[in-house]
Amino acid sequence: MRLPDLEAWAIFAKVAERGSFARAAEEIQLSKPTVSKAVSRLEQALGVALFNRNSRQMSLTETGRALLGHASRILAEAEAAETEARGGTLVPSGLIRIAAPMTFGVRHLAPLLPGFLRQYPQVDITMDYSDALVDLVAGGYDIALRIAALADSALRARRLCGVRLVLVASPAYAAQIGHPDDPRALEGHRSFVYTNTSAPGMIRLHERVSGREYVLSQTARLRSDNAEAFLPALEAGLGFGLFPEFMVWKGLQAGRIIRLLPQWEADPVALYLVTPASTLRPMRVTTFIDYLAGAFARPPWEHQDAPAHSGAA
Repeated sequence: MRLPDLEAWAIFAKVAERGSFARAAEEIQLSKPTVSKAVSRLEQALGVALFNRNSRQMSLTETGRALLGHASRILAEAEAAETEARGGTLVPSGLIRIAAPMTFGVRHLAPLLPGFLRQYPQVDITMDYSDALVDLVAGGYDIALRIAALADSALRARRLCGVRLVLVASPAYAAQIGHPDDPRALEGHRSFVYTNTSAPGMIRLHERVSGREYVLSQTARLRSDNAEAFLPALEAGLGFGLFPEFMVWKGLQAGRIIRLLPQWEADPVALYLVTPASTLRPMRVTTFIDYLAGAFARPPWEHQDAPAHSGAA
């Protein structure tokens, strides 16, 4: 039985990570011809091309993209094993690939990156901001941030903090619809529908005191796969919507928007840090996970003494 060419798989992952043979060769301290030959050796063994390349540019083939997740895991687990064997004495270094929701990532994750990069100058980060649910393994990601009521999966998940979903509107729109105190009174009024859910336009609510439940069916004035796109229209008084608290807490503090139905709550969600199933991780990934856990232990939207704006007249 022929063993897999693990060195070639690791070199392929590093070339894909760095986007060039020359940059990969420099990082792993091999000559460019050695790196190129390793990838060619792997391609010959597999019988398929992994890269489209010419004298000016290079890109992964469809097969290369499909296999990159496997190659990245091979590289990551080998790095983690070496770090563990050396007693964790290595300095975090290398590339971390992260996927995060668009608005949350730009508003709350991006401001944390400079501090981490200054603290660990040998670590580089590739960020992909998208509200799409990415496949960590196939995409070669080390970490993803997800805001959800997380379903069971083969991935490993760590809860970082809670994220409340709140019904809000501008004071003018709340007055226009009569400051309702029951969700049935919102039926038929114009709202903003976030489409990147399993049931767009359906909001499950429960009353705090009685536990009574109601499923609110929204009438869409605007629909979008990014809730931040609703904010100008929300503050302009053109409808109501359900928003994560991290997106609207400053508007609530300033009184530009107010809560509707404050005695009712949407099903809770949380911010999770999700990683592939393996317990072996490179030191750079473990270090970044700990950094994020510390940063979100006390998120700003959970601990502000915001005015108690509500739908009360």
